[in-house]
Amino acid sequence: MAEPEKGAPELLSFRELAKRLVSEGVVERMTHQRISQIRREDPDGFPPVIPVGRSNVVDYRLARPYFVQRKTRQGRRTDLERGVDTE
Repeated sequence: MAEPEKGAPELLSFRELAKRLVSEGVVERMTHQRISQIRREDPDGFPPVIPVGRSNVVDYRLARPYFVQRKTRQGRRTDLERGVDTE
């Protein structure tokens, strides 16, 4: 992962992070719930999370490169596979 820039961290809540990632074109769409899920699925790779009150915040300078480099996996539609009984 890239080294952070010098200076104060740019802390964003998961909700703010999701909006910013979309507005900057890093991802096509993202929700704060999905960010929470990604954090649970990749606890070792996800940028450090700091609890602030009832929210979690991350340094955007660490989170942006993480999401730029992250490989996305599209869901698989099992209902379209042959031999799958839907009853």
